[in-house]
Amino acid sequence: MRDDHSPALRAFHLIARYGSFTRAAADMEVTASALSQTMRQLEQRVGVRLLQRTTRKVGLTEAGRQFLERITPALAAIDGALDELRQHGDRPAGTLRVTVPEIVLDWLVAPLQADFLRRWPELTLDVGVTGGLVDLVAEGYDCGIRLGERLARDMVAVPLGGKVRSIVAAAPGYLDKHGRPQHPRELQNHACIRNRYVTSGAIYRWEFAQRGRWFDLDVGGPLIVNHPSLAIRAALDGLGLTHTLEPAVREHLTAGRLESVLDTWLPPYDGFYLYYPSRFQVPPKLRAFIDFLRERMAQR
Repeated sequence: MRDDHSPALRAFHLIARYGSFTRAAADMEVTASALSQTMRQLEQRVGVRLLQRTTRKVGLTEAGRQFLERITPALAAIDGALDELRQHGDRPAGTLRVTVPEIVLDWLVAPLQADFLRRWPELTLDVGVTGGLVDLVAEGYDCGIRLGERLARDMVAVPLGGKVRSIVAAAPGYLDKHGRPQHPRELQNHACIRNRYVTSGAIYRWEFAQRGRWFDLDVGGPLIVNHPSLAIRAALDGLGLTHTLEPAVREHLTAGRLESVLDTWLPPYDGFYLYYPSRFQVPPKLRAFIDFLRERMAQR
């Protein structure tokens, strides 16, 4: 296929990735109608239907899936080559792709991203929010942020802020009305806001520790969510207790909007790390991100 097909291939790759013309068009900074026309022209040129379009979603035909598998490594190689070329300059440049869990968005990633990009304007930060572990190489990410206990041994891990604690918290009004549990087994008498894992669909069992040994409990309650911010919002609204990371609700605790319970059953554990594949030389764009996070963690 000739070079003039490259924009169409990138358009197809983005549409397949997002399952949406609108999101792909926004990524490419073109209109959805222009992107649709580009795809029609590509399908006409190759003589094969690549996409299944409905009013609700965009899917791939069998030929489209096979085509995507073939072109994805090539596009990744081209992007990597371009990024490497940009790295010959003194300043970090190119696109830095980072995968992060939902729980760190509001207290770690979102407050820092604007300052990072102002410091390094030649960089594009591409943040992917994912629930489970991600194969960085296969998915095309430069690095990720995860709890230390979940990292593969072949990854280079940079600690971000040391140990963390989980807490069980609720609005003071809820606790005044329903009581403050002194033992995890008392949670059976409370409304617990439960979290569902995005990747597996399983509901998180609340974890506690006694004399250094961890155990988990299956709690009950009126609300199940798959994003931490929804659970925190529900707790603030007095709906029940939430089990979350202390940094995610630190401001609410300080302001008195939330109150923690069962603290003696929740000791600190290994915190978050920035991780990336072992390489002989760390790209300048990744080194800039690592140094920036270390700087901000030290300030905190």
